[in-house]
Amino acid sequence: MKKHPLDFWVGLFVVLGFAALLFLALKAGNMSSLSFSSTYPVTVRFDNIGGLKPRAPVKSAGVVVGRVASIRFDDKRYLADVTLNIDAQYQFPKDSSAKILTSGLLGEQYIGLEPGGDDQMLKGGDTITLTQSAIVLENLIGQFLYNKAADAGGAQAGGASAAQAPATPAAPPAQGAATVNQGK
Repeated sequence: MKKHPLDFWVGLFVVLGFAALLFLALKAGNMSSLSFSSTYPVTVRFDNIGGLKPRAPVKSAGVVVGRVASIRFDDKRYLADVTLNIDAQYQFPKDSSAKILTSGLLGEQYIGLEPGGDDQMLKGGDTITLTQSAIVLENLIGQFLYNKAADAGGAQAGGASAAQAPATPAAPPAQGAATVNQGK
């Protein structure tokens, strides 16, 4: 059987195509940064995790220091228990805080760790108690609209009471006469 140079190039093209598909699949699955370094688990409890997903990055000062390992609902406390796998090379004080942040306005959510000042460091199995839940954009917009409607309602109510006031100004009281404070 005679081998043609064209067969080699077709085979190379197919192998590169599979490599590109694998790369895109890992990128889309947020698994392109698979790390085989040792980690330690830390639990964080949030009231609301928004759209946080497993494998989301854990960042401190903008640097990825770990990943979200799992998310589960605690039906006794009615909180979301989030387990983080922090790279062992990064040590954080026990009084560190965690908050759920968003990359950009509508980007992916991640956990931001802010180191505290404690001398003791977090170790595997510890829980971070200082947390700030996700800010849900829909709730923020709803609150803004509600406040605007309340402000507009207050302005209309103030305008209505002014319209019900007498059209003629009251005569000033005579000098030395007693005046009644009407709550103004």
